[in-house]
Amino acid sequence: MLLAAAAGYAAWTVIRPAGPPPLPPPGCQAGSGAQALPLDVDQAQIAATIAGVAARHRLPRKAVTIAYAAALQESQLHNLDYGDRDSVGVFQQRPSQGWGTTAELEDPVYATTKFFAALTRVPSYARLPVPVAAQDVQHSADGSAYQQWAQVAAQLAGYFTGAAPHAVACWYSPAGPPDLAGAVRGLTRTFGPVGGGGVLEGVTVGRSAGKDGASTAVVHPRRGAGWVVAAWLVASAQQYGIGEVRYGGYRWRAADGTMGWQRAQPGTGPAGGAIAAG
Repeated sequence: MLLAAAAGYAAWTVIRPAGPPPLPPPGCQAGSGAQALPLDVDQAQIAATIAGVAARHRLPRKAVTIAYAAALQESQLHNLDYGDRDSVGVFQQRPSQGWGTTAELEDPVYATTKFFAALTRVPSYARLPVPVAAQDVQHSADGSAYQQWAQVAAQLAGYFTGAAPHAVACWYSPAGPPDLAGAVRGLTRTFGPVGGGGVLEGVTVGRSAGKDGASTAVVHPRRGAGWVVAAWLVASAQQYGIGEVRYGGYRWRAADGTMGWQRAQPGTGPAGGAIAAG
């Protein structure tokens, strides 16, 4: 009898319906299909920050490409607290060379701002080959090393600057309500203050009109900068607990971010070119 019961239990364990597959560990992807570039969350955040600072200063996509090539070579798009001699941060800038303090250079917004300030002083930088322009900023021991990243950097720049819309997706399992106030602070640190002709023309945080009445941030970006801001929100979603972003007729959700952005039902997104995050 015991053997029969055991056999029955074994059969049940074999034929019982399987539950939903476990979610993959948090991660991100830029692009899709054969052109997709896998990124970890930190890499995506830094890539989005670089594109955001460039948008703030109205720099061309080529500037973002150059910055990505430098960052990929120096840190693999990570914010390092170590490096050769006193080098730190995304671009491995050195306090002893006048780039700033160690604490400042470990802030990706500050480090990127300093990189672009140096880049824009290079004559005709946008017409230079990527490795040449990067080396004119970095003064590396081997400037030719930036060449190996030029193609990937150009792809990333297209994805994170919005040349390819709805191209950046991340995934994680949200827990609890989003920190939208923190997200707004992060937005303004990266893109600049709200209003005054900047990237962020308006930002409001309140309850959504939906049935759940969840908190939602509505961002009104400058014309042409919507997908840059949307990519930043998606790349920063895990940091601020954001579970959903809607823009341009598309919706991204954290729990199924591996599927990328999906077409939203008509009338469910924010109006007037705004971005909704919550």
